[in-house]
Amino acid sequence: MRAFIKMNLRYPEEALKNNVEGTVSVAYEIDHLGNVIDAKIKGGIGHGCDEEAMRLARMLKFGVPKHKGLRVTFHKTINIHFRLPAIPKPSSNTQLVYSYVEKKKEGKASYNYNISVN
Repeated sequence: MRAFIKMNLRYPEEALKNNVEGTVSVAYEIDHLGNVIDAKIKGGIGHGCDEEAMRLARMLKFGVPKHKGLRVTFHKTINIHFRLPAIPKPSSNTQLVYSYVEKKKEGKASYNYNISVN
């Protein structure tokens, strides 16, 4: 289930802009065929994360065991974690060095470019 959520989770744009992280708890019901028929937010964080958690919960599909021929509804809860993607920050020691050398020989020009990051 973690792999499914990781693959299908789309971080909401509003949450990215506001640096929102947290966990959304979703209670859902599964019918006798394994389909999610109802989902409700038990604990949310807003900024579009609640709606995304609901969308993911409704996409779930389960294999349901037989209960003596009865049609049983299962009640489950899932916690969906929203963590901001790690963005590497450049260190203050990073430098970009650019040098340009022009050589003229017999009416022809040649150029050397050296670019290095320290």
